[in-house]
Amino acid sequence: MSRRFPHPRERRLVFKNVDREGWTNDIQAYLNDGGYDDLRKALSMKPQDIVNEVKTSQLRGRGGAGFSCGVKWGFIRPDEKKPVYLICNADESEPGTFKDRYIIHQDPHQLIEGMVISCYAVNARLAYIYIRGEFPEGARILEKAIAEAHAHGFLGKNILGSGFDLEIYVHRGAGAYICGEETGLIESLEGKRPYPRIKPPYFPAVLGLYMSPTIVNNVETLCNAKHIVRMGGAEFAKIGRPNNTGTRVLCVSGDVQKPGYFEFEVGALTMGELLYDICGGPKPGRKIKAVIPGGSSAKVLRADESYKIKVKQPDGSMADKMLPFNDIVLDFDSLAAVGSMAGSGGVIVMDDSRDMVWALNNINEFYAHESCGQCTPCREGSLWMKKISDRLVAGLGVQGDDKNLLNVADNIAGRTICAFGEACSWPVQSFLQKFPDDFKAAAKNHLPEGARTALEALAPEVPHGREALAH
Repeated sequence: MSRRFPHPRERRLVFKNVDREGWTNDIQAYLNDGGYDDLRKALSMKPQDIVNEVKTSQLRGRGGAGFSCGVKWGFIRPDEKKPVYLICNADESEPGTFKDRYIIHQDPHQLIEGMVISCYAVNARLAYIYIRGEFPEGARILEKAIAEAHAHGFLGKNILGSGFDLEIYVHRGAGAYICGEETGLIESLEGKRPYPRIKPPYFPAVLGLYMSPTIVNNVETLCNAKHIVRMGGAEFAKIGRPNNTGTRVLCVSGDVQKPGYFEFEVGALTMGELLYDICGGPKPGRKIKAVIPGGSSAKVLRADESYKIKVKQPDGSMADKMLPFNDIVLDFDSLAAVGSMAGSGGVIVMDDSRDMVWALNNINEFYAHESCGQCTPCREGSLWMKKISDRLVAGLGVQGDDKNLLNVADNIAGRTICAFGEACSWPVQSFLQKFPDDFKAAAKNHLPEGARTALEALAPEVPHGREALAH
């Protein structure tokens, strides 16, 4: 996956030092490059002024939901009496996503500086980096960087003589996907089973860690804080497009000739430009069949389809427009308009050699394994979807399996405490919508000789199906 040199069309802001020639991840290299100068500037500002600059920047969270970062910070009252906490979500367990780990491995001080600025803005005196359990080297690098920052006065008591105190601790998770959900993460950080909390009332900014106001942001999001302070919110907002500002790191994997990680201005290129100009197109003799644009939980897009979107006319009215797949702009709003989402930036590409039934089964296996089990629809339904797609892949599909699969998905989405329900339902719903013929073909009209239905397998002594008809 690693790329040594940026593509000419990239604008590297957060990834400026990733794969940089002669760069090391120690504090001296960072200081030689102007590191922590933005923190000095931030500490000379009022905390509320930093929050306002982030609001002006229109920065949206890079972890998946795309919520306004400035609005989230604004939920913390300046006169808050309870302790305020900040948590960096470094869990990065969304399949297809591999951006935050490069920041942690190659530029940890950028993250630490961004976190200190963010903590100062919301008056948090204690912060945690919740890092995925499978990143042991990343955790070691962060511990070393935190010690270096302490030694240079960028962490601890009276940071740079400002009167502001802050401690940052690294907390290693145990490798659970559900801990990427902010309230599940908070429960885990408190030492409990990572069951997501009901919202309302448990919005983290109101009732978060230890029932106190808490800001949870993604690694890439927090890194952007230092760049907003440096250039100002208005200048940052000029990068990208309105409501889709700044840069975005995209992780491209799958069936293209040049997969990798790339940082572009948000909305600066289309799907076709990313796949063909940046990533070299499909492998020889193949055609791109489908793309999941925002990590495995995003809805799949079919490459040979055009999408109906609403376009604002000069007179202010809205009109329908057909948008070819290759012309889809890669920003939050455009991907939402065609029925998917920007998500975590994990672009998964599948060519015409891929069996869509197998691809969905692979996703179903992941979500069935990762459900925390708190909600019945998700706990039972994710496993049912896996079992049905297992059967389809094995060539044991029966008539109606495709409809049953969709029915289970429809009965999970919107009926769970957290968004995991949608995360496991949306792939099923979208794969069946985009590739119905593939699933109908797998769902055969009759059971193969010797095979049993699920009901027969559970209670073989009771006549079911064809045996029941015989009786």
